[in-house]
Amino acid sequence: MWGGGYGVFGGLMMLVFWGVIIALIVLAVHWLRDNSGTGGKSSDALETLRQRLAKGEIDEEEFRRRKAALEE
Repeated sequence: MWGGGYGVFGGLMMLVFWGVIIALIVLAVHWLRDNSGTGGKSSDALETLRQRLAKGEIDEEEFRRRKAALEE
């Protein structure tokens, strides 16, 4: 009735097994989504450039030069 004579231990091990499988699937999907391309990273860099321009840390010429380098 409980996994061929293993009692409650067999049932708990089955739950642990499936929990690990589900966790691995979730981690794999998360990893694949983060590494699916550089689109997100490029837009983050562009946003950082925009913030630096707004704060006055870089001028417009520097902003255009760095933006062009990011878009290559």
